[in-house]
Amino acid sequence: MSIADNLLKYKSELDPISVKLIAVSKYQEADAVLEAYNAGQRVFGENIVQELVDKQAKLPQDIEWHLIGHLQTNKVKYIAPFISLIQSVDSLKLLAEINKQAAKNKRIIDCLLQIYIADEDTKFGLGFDEAVELLRSDEFAAMQNVRIVGVMGIASNNALEKQTKDEFNELKVLFDGIKVSFFRKADYFKEVSMGMSGDYKLAIEEGSTMVRIGSSIFGKRKIKHYKEEL
Repeated sequence: MSIADNLLKYKSELDPISVKLIAVSKYQEADAVLEAYNAGQRVFGENIVQELVDKQAKLPQDIEWHLIGHLQTNKVKYIAPFISLIQSVDSLKLLAEINKQAAKNKRIIDCLLQIYIADEDTKFGLGFDEAVELLRSDEFAAMQNVRIVGVMGIASNNALEKQTKDEFNELKVLFDGIKVSFFRKADYFKEVSMGMSGDYKLAIEEGSTMVRIGSSIFGKRKIKHYKEEL
């Protein structure tokens, strides 16, 4: 099936009002992204800053780019001028740098707090207590150029369905608690980004508003090695 056919399959399954499809284009050539764009997709997720910057310069400027991979503070300045959403905020230090670079670009950058929900040491993310502590901090309260619009989490790899559902449920419960405690009157705090190709249906059942689908749309990754040169 073509990229357009694969997109049509997902768009027929997802309610666009309640669930946004993030087409993960990591390690895909710009031509593949353009093919998805021409089929109507406008939201793309990238993991590597250098790759994202290169594609952003080559592709239509109305694309909504999401950074979904681990982000180092020294790389924020390269994406601050154009990024639509940073899904992987996993520390107060990183959020402070995003705020700094957003101010330099006279922007307010939307962010998700990445929450550690997997039973794996290799995943990044804030613990539940750490997320609450960040939101309670005076440093966060003083930030004028970032906006926390929700949370993101990645479930354990190859877990049983019950464990995956439990991890997604824990993230949604945390989101609900943060909403009540910190963003009760903020309509923009509404996003729960969870679910990928293998578990997106479970994620939607548990309240996901964004699913991140890559290889099921684009097929095998084309760029085998991408060096960070920034």
